Amino acid sequence: MDFTPTEEQTAVQELAGEIFADLSTHERLTAARTGTDVELWKALCGAGLPAAVEETGLLGLVLALEEQGRTTAQVPFAVSCVYGVLAVAAHGTREQRERLLPALRDGTAVATGAFPARGEVRASAEEGPTAELTGVVPVVPWLREATHVLVPDASRALWWIRTGAPGVRTEPVETTAPWSAGRLTLSGARGERVGGPGPGTYEDVLAAARTAFAGLQSGVCAGSLHRAVEHTNTREQFGRPLATHQAVQLRAADAYMEIEAIRVTSYEAAWRRDEGLPYRTHALTAAWWASEAGRRVVHTGQHLHGGLGADLEHPVHRHFLWGRQIDAYLGCGAELLEELGGLIVEGEGVA
Repeated sequence: MDFTPTEEQTAVQELAGEIFADLSTHERLTAARTGTDVELWKALCGAGLPAAVEETGLLGLVLALEEQGRTTAQVPFAVSCVYGVLAVAAHGTREQRERLLPALRDGTAVATGAFPARGEVRASAEEGPTAELTGVVPVVPWLREATHVLVPDASRALWWIRTGAPGVRTEPVETTAPWSAGRLTLSGARGERVGGPGPGTYEDVLAAARTAFAGLQSGVCAGSLHRAVEHTNTREQFGRPLATHQAVQLRAADAYMEIEAIRVTSYEAAWRRDEGLPYRTHALTAAWWASEAGRRVVHTGQHLHGGLGADLEHPVHRHFLWGRQIDAYLGCGAELLEELGGLIVEGEGVA
């Protein structure tokens, strides 16, 4: 395996890093509250970053999401790329790709996904290209900003719906992180099938989402640790910087190694997906590290700030909230480990 980014992937990461660093400031994040930073989203789309995902693959997206995580930028970049651009490009029909991808590329359409499937939604006719969907999904990230939602039904077939269509109702929901989440209620809403009737498409999209959010988590954790290092190098106790204390150094070193574990497992899963290799177990491994190690790292970042870590207005607290939200999203550590164990026993996706 070779995780060395291509020139295109490196360019995407560098461009994303510049845009996020310039526009996702503490002041703008505070002003955005729980909503999307509209100007930042326009800048990302104007730079062609959502469109570039088709060329740079899941690994390219993971690299860009690392940069978003470092600043906890409030834009629906991950969900629109995973549940929109990558899902439609990989599993949509030719007609769907020609009709849906242009708006997803330029950001005039924003996609999200009602993932993971927990049997909340029922489809009236699962064998046809369209169906009427009924059910409630309690929390969908970035639903308030989305124009379309990718919805799995009870059999894990995937359906594409418009948020403004008849039979679709959305209500704001507040989560730990300010992800503009919402409650999705479907009452005979018309859905358009994406992919085949079985669970294969769902499993691929879920694995891609887990990999992408693991990449996002590595950035969130790296940003938290960076802030902690800056703080402990400038804050003094008994006449010397906190960073000179061995206990502080050991906590920071452990956090650094756990961030590297999140990063390398997400890179491997993304690379395997781009190479057409089995990667479900690798995606679960990356998601497990993102959940378990990610939770520990953001706690460390907060603890190393001392009393400032408890300040709701301090930037490091935002990393803590994002880290805990990603820990819970798409499955917590115990759930992921159980699912991973089942796949290993079955010998599925192991290489």
